[in-house]
Amino acid sequence: MWRAGSMSAELGVGFALRAVNERVQQAVARRPRDLPAIQPRLVAVSKTKPADMVIEAYRHGQRTFGENYVQELLEKASNPKILSSCPEIKWHFIGHLQKQNVNKLMAVPNLFMLETVDSVKLADKVNSSWQKKGSPERLKVMVQVNTSGEESKHGLLPSETVAVVEHINAKCPSLEFVGLMTIGSFGHDFSQGPNPDFQIEAGSTNVRVGSTIFGERDYSKKPALDKSAADLKAPVEVAQGH
Repeated sequence: MWRAGSMSAELGVGFALRAVNERVQQAVARRPRDLPAIQPRLVAVSKTKPADMVIEAYRHGQRTFGENYVQELLEKASNPKILSSCPEIKWHFIGHLQKQNVNKLMAVPNLFMLETVDSVKLADKVNSSWQKKGSPERLKVMVQVNTSGEESKHGLLPSETVAVVEHINAKCPSLEFVGLMTIGSFGHDFSQGPNPDFQIEAGSTNVRVGSTIFGERDYSKKPALDKSAADLKAPVEVAQGH
């Protein structure tokens, strides 16, 4: 796990992005040769950060950004400065999605992926809402699996995962299943070796990095509407997908 939260504050977002991308490439180079040669996607987690920082990262080549809270994502993605300055931006929603917030999420400009589908009911609701939007493209979705078995985390049991994936593929024509997402155990005992859930070289293709790029987060402005959402503070979050 990487802990360099002050890097961006001291040296700038552009420098931090370059450093993170270099570390990702170093991890990829250590992968076993029998793994598929898929280049990982870096998702810059911009929660609690202002539009100007998103625009700065975009100017340095970053295109994919992640947000945990529906209201914050809707406001940020709808910001006129972001809309005009970042025409190729791709937003990932990475927080726990409650069914009553689905329609609001589907209204987000440049929504590219929902990483946290964790039930058949949620998949059906998202499929129906995206269908009504009339987008020519299917919405990319990941299925969230609680591999660490922690009660504090959302996600399917591994034994439930196949059934939900099969349902999305068979019954949700407006959704495109692209992979599995899991958040590793945060309380790993490093005296036992590296945290296996955060080993990018194991084949992960979607890497989420927040404070290492943007600096420490300010939670004093967290939107009240989404307080029940899972607040995942791990500096590096790894998802398996494509």
